[in-house]
Amino acid sequence: MHDFTGNPRKHYQIFNDWLKNQNSALMDLKRAEADLIFRRVGITFAVYGDEAGSERTIPFDQIPRIFPADEWEMLEEGLRQRVKALNAFIYDIYHKQNIIKAGN
Repeated sequence: MHDFTGNPRKHYQIFNDWLKNQNSALMDLKRAEADLIFRRVGITFAVYGDEAGSERTIPFDQIPRIFPADEWEMLEEGLRQRVKALNAFIYDIYHKQNIIKAGN
């Protein structure tokens, strides 16, 4: 959200102005509400070996990631590549299992 000088990046300016005008108690309430919904819906995970042993909600940030078009294009290209690789891996695992036969 901020640049190296601590100022909001240009594409965050409108959101930053909005955020400064929000009531912090209301933002805390909304965070608690989101946590409750995550628990009800089952968006949780367990940490095995953790002494507390309780389910934790998936971490999320109340501040959205806002990407300018040029940054998104670069991210999109990388994400498409990774999805293609993961799909190929999963297909192989459920079919010929060449990755397992290859060993290390």
